[in-house]
This record gives sequence, C-alpha cells and structure tokens, in this order.
Amino acid sequence: MSDAKKTPLHKWHNENGGKMVNYAGWDMPVQYQKGLVSEHEFTRKKASLFDVSHMGEFRFVGSEALKALYFLSPSNVEKLEEGESCYSFFPNEQGGVVDDLLIYCFKKQKDYLICVNASNAEKIGEHIKKHSTDFDVQIVNECEMWGQVAIQGPEAIKMTTELISGVDKLERFHFGSFDYKDSSVIVARTGYTGEDGFEIFVSPDQTEELWKDLLAKGAEPCGLAARDTLRLEAALNLYGNELSEDCNPFERRMAWTVDFKKLNFMAKDRLVELKEKASRKLVGLKVLERAIPRAGYEVLDGDEVVGLVTSGTMSPSLSEPIAMVWIDKKSAESDKKLKVQIRKKQVEAQITPLPFLKNV
Repeated sequence: MSDAKKTPLHKWHNENGGKMVNYAGWDMPVQYQKGLVSEHEFTRKKASLFDVSHMGEFRFVGSEALKALYFLSPSNVEKLEEGESCYSFFPNEQGGVVDDLLIYCFKKQKDYLICVNASNAEKIGEHIKKHSTDFDVQIVNECEMWGQVAIQGPEAIKMTTELISGVDKLERFHFGSFDYKDSSVIVARTGYTGEDGFEIFVSPDQTEELWKDLLAKGAEPCGLAARDTLRLEAALNLYGNELSEDCNPFERRMAWTVDFKKLNFMAKDRLVELKEKASRKLVGLKVLERAIPRAGYEVLDGDEVVGLVTSGTMSPSLSEPIAMVWIDKKSAESDKKLKVQIRKKQVEAQITPLPFLKNV
C-alpha cells in the first residue's frame, strides 16, 4: 500500500500489531492482536484510543465566514457560540448529502472549523470552493495540519484529565484549547461510539507522543472494525452506508439537523420537497436467527421487498445480529416481524427501537 496515505501514527500501528487495510485511500488499522470483540468490549467498559488523523479539516475565516456556513449547511449554525460545536451535513443541489460533518465555532461570525469524513475531504473541498465565491471568506484546507486522536469509554474523561488538566469541565459538544506539555491541543467532547469521551486535535509531530501518553493512562488501541460495531450499536450513521449523494436525508435520520426557519440555504426548496416525499425511514432490526445481515441485503414484509439493510453486524454487546434498515414507513411499525434475505435463505427479524444500546 505504498500509494496509500499514512497518518502520523502509521509507524506505531505497524510496530504494535495493527492489521492494516486501505480505508478511503489511507493505510489504517482495522484491528490489533486482541481482535474486534476485545477492543469493542474494552471501549464499553473502560476506554479505547482511535486514530482519526485521516479525517479532513477546513477552516472558514473572514467577515462572512458564518454567512458562508449558513448557506452551505441547513442547520442553525448561527446559534453556535464560541467553544460550541454541532453535527450537520452539506447538501448538494438535489438535497442529497455531500458529507455529514462537525462544525466548530472558534470566533462567532468570523472563525469556524469543519471536520469531514476522510473519504469526502477532496470532494468537500471542491464543493466549498464552488459555493462560497459570493462570500468574503477565506477557506483554508487544514487536512495536513492536524493529527487527531479520539478516546472513548466510561474512563475516558478521567484518563484524559490526568494528562490534560481542565478538559473534564467541557460539556458535550463543547471544545477548547488546552495545555499539553509545552504546546496546546484542541479538545472536543464529541465522539462516534455512543460513549462519552474526547476528540483531540494535535500537531502531527506530537500525535504519537499524545497517543503513548494516553496508553500509559490505561487506554488501549481500537481499530476500524470495532469502531464500526460501536457506532452501529449507538445507531450513528456512516457515510457510504446510511448517507450518500443521492439519499433523501429525511429518510435517513437527519431531519433534526435541518432548520427550515432559516431564510436561505443550499437546496432549501429541494429539501422541502424531499421532506414531503419521504416514504421510507431508517429503523433498527434484530435478526432472530444466528445470521448476520449485511449492507445491501433485501428486507421483506411477507413476500414484498420493502427495503434494504444499510449496516449490519453481530453486536458484541448484545450477542445478537443487528442492522439498520431503510424501509417503507408502512412496514416500520414497532415490534413488527419482517424477514431479511441472507444469501438463499429468508431469516426472521423484528423491528426494534434505536439506539440498540439504551445506555449509550
């Protein structure tokens, strides 16, 4: 994978048992020697570290930085105060999802950072450039300026506070600049596992040092495989599975991010239409047999195909197969029995509330 991009932790992963795979053009650890289940359970019980340095970052700076974001995002970003962040997405002209992302307010009106998926960083850069020309804003691609480490789990706050004083005072979806040894890092109380914890933006040349310091506090490394099972138990969308350029966001648990009270934003009229046309929804499904529902498998109500699996796995926490499925609203009633076509067999399944784990 010589042509794959490498994070500042690439050497550490290779030297410490990381099984590397190509993910969105990056050479990333899918798991370590203890395996997926061990990593997943350690996150739920204690705290794990995730290398998320492959994520993309773009800075919006200038007198109309907020105006540009106000147009690009359907969320009420104008309400963000300094030190606050929110989850949102950027729609395309048809109302589909270019990417889902986090928006951080550094200085109200004038200075914001967005964090985007690694697979969409180049596309987002082009999208921003195309649709921000009418605003007095400087867009800075900061993708190579940051390493990023996430620590998630019940003990994540304690471990991080022992290393970076004061971070325990942060509320959820708040962030700030904190002293770390002889430099500073940006710490945000966000994450992608359903657990409490932080995402820490650090300079690339200090990323490995931070990683090792957090390991010394008792955290353990976690790869992409467990990251996926953790986020699925928490019913968090994954771009490329639940979200895409041609999806209807109102059928994909994204309605809460759209504020139609805003005067004008990208594809507003189209999003109004999509909301009215939404005929399917994203719901949880538990498979009642020992068979794993994979993305793309058909879901049936009687003999009728009513939808598709968007994500599925064997839940390490529940010890049963689970899936998020995109199905017709008429078939999405609570506790309704359905079937999933798994290879040549139709397997019994049941609608279940999301998230799958009630304590996350």
